[in-house]
Amino acid sequence: MIAENLQKIKQEIRESCALVSRSPEEVKLVAVTKSVGSEEAAELVDLGVYDLAENRVDKLLEKKAALGDNANIKWHLIGNLQRRKVKNIINEIDYFHALENEKLAAEINKRAEKLVKCFIEINISGEESKHGIKAENLVEFVALLANYEKIEVVGLMTMAPLESSEIEVREIFSKLKKLQEKIEQQEIPYAPCHELSMGMSQDFQIAIESGTTFVRIGTALFRKD
Repeated sequence: MIAENLQKIKQEIRESCALVSRSPEEVKLVAVTKSVGSEEAAELVDLGVYDLAENRVDKLLEKKAALGDNANIKWHLIGNLQRRKVKNIINEIDYFHALENEKLAAEINKRAEKLVKCFIEINISGEESKHGIKAENLVEFVALLANYEKIEVVGLMTMAPLESSEIEVREIFSKLKKLQEKIEQQEIPYAPCHELSMGMSQDFQIAIESGTTFVRIGTALFRKD
């Protein structure tokens, strides 16, 4: 079933790219394995999906241990990270998708033994319950990160509310794309900001049309219908 779902998603990625004259090679599929066990994650790796994501520190460490030392796998932490857990995880991952405040940046910088590829999480929708910095604070936040040599801002991340209409989703993703381009154009060495992490199972097609380079897909990969 996973193999069939994967082929369907890849086809949808190709079709979404074709609509806006993009190459499918520009879009990285990140498999969100938080709802499944290590066996399903290993099956994905066997199928050639090497970017795996978890939203909890303990679950990522558990899966990484179970899958063994595979140099092809890139591990993504996509959930919000408590400062007290940074020391346990930061040297075990390849990408962190939820950098959202300076205190967290300082802790990452203190604990990291290598350069950490980070996405700044932006709360585009303005929901009080959502994590992430406000769009109007982005430029100031990026400037602050000059103090932390272990952090590389590879891009920006956001999530559209589940109940959003297609028009609202497009608006949210469009705003993030414009913010990404704004930072990218500054040509900051520690913040190249070439990437976008947006789009999940319910809206990744719109995200691709809006310019995303990373899509985070879980439900659509593992559904059994």
